[in-house]
Amino acid sequence: MKNKGKILSATGITMVSLFFIVFSLLSTQADAKPKVVAIEGISYNVNASFADNLKSLVGKKVYIALVSGKTFSGVVKKIGNHLVHLEKLDGKEYFDALIRLENISAIDTRFRDYQR
Repeated sequence: MKNKGKILSATGITMVSLFFIVFSLLSTQADAKPKVVAIEGISYNVNASFADNLKSLVGKKVYIALVSGKTFSGVVKKIGNHLVHLEKLDGKEYFDALIRLENISAIDTRFRDYQR
């Protein structure tokens, strides 16, 4: 009977110890901060036009602000001489938009991401 009590006691102490070890490992992983890294292949050229900058962003998600104040968000599909073709518009995933290059006042895109 005494041996059974000692075995149960040792098992209980082992279980509690394992719980605290696992808990402490999980809490240190949760405290680890993600690292911010640059996304490769994305950059702006301040000496180039909006069209040239958008050409480097084909296939990437961008926000385009117009002179009127309206903003479009989608994936750059193609750049022409006078127009930008955006696809997969936010909130209208099955819609595309053609935007005149002369009406663009700003371009906004994501340059950094989290690395865990």
